[in-house]
Amino acid sequence: ALTSRNCKPLTSVFTHLPGNETEKKSTLDQALRGVLEEQIVKHADVEDHLSLICVSISGVTEGICSATTPFVLLGDVLDCLPLDQCDKIFSFVEENVSTWKSNSFYSAGKNYLLRMCNDLLRRLSKSQNTVFCGRIQLFLARLFPLSEKSGLNLQSQFNLDNITVFNKNEQESTLGQQSTEVKEDGMEVEEGEMGDEDTPAQCSIPIDYNLYRKFWTLQDYFRNPVQCYDKFSWITFVKYSDETLAVFKSYKLDDTQASKRKLEEMRTAGGEHVYFAKFLTSEKLMDLQLSDSNFRRHILLQYLILFQYLRGQVKFKSSNCVLNDDQTAWMEDTTKLVYQLLRETPPDGEKFGTMVEHILNTEENWNSWKNEGCPSFVKERSSESKPTRPGRKRPAPEEFLGKGPDRKIFMGNDELTRLWNLNPDNMEACKSDNREFMPSLEEFFEEAIEQADPTNMVEDEYKVVGNSNYGWRALRLLSRRSPHFFQPTNQQFKSLAEYLENMVIKLAKELPKDLPSEEIKTGEEDDENGDNLLKASNDSPSIQSKSVSNSQMDEIAAKLGAQWKMLADHLEIKAAEIREIESDSEDVDLQAKMLLVAWQDREGPQATMECLIAALNAAGFTSIADSLSDS
Repeated sequence: ALTSRNCKPLTSVFTHLPGNETEKKSTLDQALRGVLEEQIVKHADVEDHLSLICVSISGVTEGICSATTPFVLLGDVLDCLPLDQCDKIFSFVEENVSTWKSNSFYSAGKNYLLRMCNDLLRRLSKSQNTVFCGRIQLFLARLFPLSEKSGLNLQSQFNLDNITVFNKNEQESTLGQQSTEVKEDGMEVEEGEMGDEDTPAQCSIPIDYNLYRKFWTLQDYFRNPVQCYDKFSWITFVKYSDETLAVFKSYKLDDTQASKRKLEEMRTAGGEHVYFAKFLTSEKLMDLQLSDSNFRRHILLQYLILFQYLRGQVKFKSSNCVLNDDQTAWMEDTTKLVYQLLRETPPDGEKFGTMVEHILNTEENWNSWKNEGCPSFVKERSSESKPTRPGRKRPAPEEFLGKGPDRKIFMGNDELTRLWNLNPDNMEACKSDNREFMPSLEEFFEEAIEQADPTNMVEDEYKVVGNSNYGWRALRLLSRRSPHFFQPTNQQFKSLAEYLENMVIKLAKELPKDLPSEEIKTGEEDDENGDNLLKASNDSPSIQSKSVSNSQMDEIAAKLGAQWKMLADHLEIKAAEIREIESDSEDVDLQAKMLLVAWQDREGPQATMECLIAALNAAGFTSIADSLSDS
């Protein structure tokens, strides 16, 4: 089984062993731990340990050993092996993270894995084994869900043990000595940090002990931001910050030199970045640190993170942790300065500053999630929102529908019941003639036609066409009853009242002569006064100069029928107008009527009976022309 890393040989033996399943599993678990103990005593290779763990994993899958066995074996191995071999074992753990998250292993082994990782972190040095520590943290992040309470800092506690140690005794300071003395001290330099060719230029700002002390004192505020809410601590923080940022602002890095040094560092280091878990606080490194773009960005980023905490809403903040207006204003100004310094720090300062701003804005969403108690991102559907299967519709009771042909439907209200039962068939009732509420053109425009006559001397402000409600109803009625509504015209109207006034004049020509208002003339009878709205002349005209009435248009349209297009050419109707008439209606009689209306609108007073008879004769409709002449 160890050679093949498979538990099939053990499975065949397991099935033939006497006893119940629990006893046999316990026996196999103990046997696996005994084999591991022998391997450790004999200093076996790491691969042998991994083979045994693979057999235990296969055994859990086959159901012949307990689900906790692989995790117990891993814990024993990591406790007994040195750190260099633990690195190989942990690589195996990382590769099988999908196995640990499966249903067979997760619930049984999550606590074992957490305890194992914590034990490893205690053995590792944060400064010497930084990468290994990071791998462990990343593994835990992949293993546990985002809302796992054990991996969250719910109460927003700070790591107060991370103390930055620096020289606090001015008497022991070496910053006052000459540079030659500094060189004689034999300062150790990390390989790749500094060479003969790329020695940084001397700092233009004099670095004394006061600047050194104030600069590193700020790390205590970054370590524990709650101090900033104290009045006296805040004064110290503001003073030290102003001086530090003033140094950053006055001592700008050269973009060309910084980029060149970066490229050289990456070439010598093979593309790997050098990382230090703790600050190097030696006084002799101060000028080098001020000229290092990465170091400067690190400090500026600490300011932004601190300001975000001080301004943000944190659930577990004390009630007295509140900033006053002066503190808020100073932070806003300093934040702008910090972003400016980040954008001025080469290389790619603009890009880096924009990226930092975006990340901190996104961090606000995580703060809100944390204040809400870190709820799970998996939303379970509540029982109320689950779709229910529609049941069979229950038949209505007889009290509701009634019985027989005279059944009565009760609507729950006397008036609704009366209205609903007025007719046995409501759809047929809606189609009856007494449901026709649309007025005729004669009835609706009777008052408007009377007011349009100048002899009545009705001022424009009192005319019904100026009423917006009347205008809206008039447009709806014209669209249903009058062919003039869809007829194109070259006239331009400034208002709805002006348009309706024009339509009223056209309707007065077409409507029957027996309207109550006898003063509105259509040009077919005398008017002794000579000022009639629609009269063309004072003399009684001949039949050839009469205009065509609406009833005559209806007769002509009925006789023309589908042959109306033959007349259109002789009435000089454009092809575009003919297509528009065809698209407006499919009824050939209505199309013929719309043709005559379009001709009348275009010609105006010149659209006489004489012109129409001439056009009919030219188009070959002599019988229609003769009937008009006889009438």
